[in-house]
Amino acid sequence: MSQKVAVVLAGCGYLDGAEIRESILSLLALDKAGAEVEIFAPDIEQHHVVDHTSNKEFPDTRNVLVEAGRIARGHVKALAELKSADFDALIIPGGFGMAKNLSTLAFKGAEAELNPLFSKVIHSFFEAKKPIGALCISPAVICLALGTKGIEVTIGEDEEMAQVITSLGAKHIKCSVEDIHVDELNRIVSTPAYMFSDASIAAVSIGIEKCVLKVLEIIK
Repeated sequence: MSQKVAVVLAGCGYLDGAEIRESILSLLALDKAGAEVEIFAPDIEQHHVVDHTSNKEFPDTRNVLVEAGRIARGHVKALAELKSADFDALIIPGGFGMAKNLSTLAFKGAEAELNPLFSKVIHSFFEAKKPIGALCISPAVICLALGTKGIEVTIGEDEEMAQVITSLGAKHIKCSVEDIHVDELNRIVSTPAYMFSDASIAAVSIGIEKCVLKVLEIIK
């Protein structure tokens, strides 16, 4: 029986949604490993829309679920439909959408709020002892939900964000782009990915595949 994995996306585009390369590399690694995957995103308006060629905001509004459909080739469900009982694990790619659309981490740091529905999803997998794989900024975002549980994560070597993670009650572990950190006790696997903004796609791919494979190994 194949392993069933839920993937949560925060839109489409690293500056205002899900990091596209991280999302695709995660889906590729899952597919190569033979996992059965379903993709989810919240049916909400994203915080803002950014021109990725100029880093300027558009006077526009977009829906996170609709935007995630670009990556999912239309095969995406509303986050409200995600039930941890139906899956063996959760994978969360990064991108600023995690810190802008699914939380306010980008604006409020340790004082940020987490989307209530997303918080419920994270808690449900955690409490069911089902593994969570978190990429890029996502480890810091899940600390908004689980930091007081004493979890360990990595977002690479970013000292400012590491301090936020620590202030939330979690422990930050420095890590290179090609590596992962495994919190064996809490079944959380994290990798920095494009927290190293200048990293090659090949290096990012190595870390993501390690993360995905470790999550699948924990299921077994």
